[in-house]
Amino acid sequence: MTSKDLKVRTKAFAVRAFKLVDALPRSASGHVVARQFIRCATSIRANYRAACRAQSRADFAAKLSIVVEESDEALLMQETGMVRAELLRDIVHEANELVAIMLASRKTAKGTLRFTNLKSAIENRQLG
Repeated sequence: MTSKDLKVRTKAFAVRAFKLVDALPRSASGHVVARQFIRCATSIRANYRAACRAQSRADFAAKLSIVVEESDEALLMQETGMVRAELLRDIVHEANELVAIMLASRKTAKGTLRFTNLKSAIENRQLG
C-alpha cells in the first residue's frame, strides 16, 4: 500500500465520520460524542499527511503514533451504544485496519531508526 493509497483511505474515513455523526441522537451526549469522533477522524487524516512530510524517521514515527492513538480513540464510538452496530461495522473495520497499518509502519520506522542509531554509535566508537 502506498502513501497515496493511505491518504485516500484516511480522507475517506474522515468523510464517512461526518456522515455517521448524523445518525447520533440529538442530545447533549450525542453532540459530545459527535464532536470527539469528528476530531479523531479528521486528526487521523491530518497527522498521516503530516507524517508523510516528516523531517526525519523519528518525526515520522511520532506522527504515526498520533495516528494510531486517534484511530484507536475513534473505535470508542462503538462503545457508546448510540449508533446501531450495523451502521458502525464498516467504519470500525476501517479504523481497525488503519490502526494495524500505522502500527506496522511505525514499527518499521522505529526499527530502522534504532538500526541507524546503533550503526552510528558503533561507527563513533570505532572512530574515537
